[in-house]
Amino acid sequence: MDMRLATKSDYLTLIDIWERSVRATHDFLSERDIEELRPLILGSYFDAVELTSAVTATGRIVGFCGVQGGNIEMLFIDPDARGQGVGRLLVQRATTTQGATKVDVNEQNPQALGFYEHLGFEVVGRSPLDGQGKPYPLLHMVLRVGLN
Repeated sequence: MDMRLATKSDYLTLIDIWERSVRATHDFLSERDIEELRPLILGSYFDAVELTSAVTATGRIVGFCGVQGGNIEMLFIDPDARGQGVGRLLVQRATTTQGATKVDVNEQNPQALGFYEHLGFEVVGRSPLDGQGKPYPLLHMVLRVGLN
């Protein structure tokens, strides 16, 4: 698996991965929520972070991670590539190369919570609303010592 910085030419592939990943893991979001988020992600969120793509030997992007200011702001894996270590590789790069030590996780996404806990993050706080002010509580997590 190769890790490389994503470019604007990757955005349509990344938004497709984002949407399929969200539909597979964020069952608390409504169709309207997804439709509202899609243009925000394409129009500004991707540009606000340093995006790293996980790319297979055949050149297919199977996941991506966005980091900004020491925070993992987004991590999405192609549902067909889940469980193959892609997320772990992206988080390792984020923590070792990009200095990420924090992440916010939707409280209603226990898979993501368990994933980050397994890697050595711990919950240090909670917000009742997400970044868009919606009633999707966020758990604030910090990397303990080093990636497990």
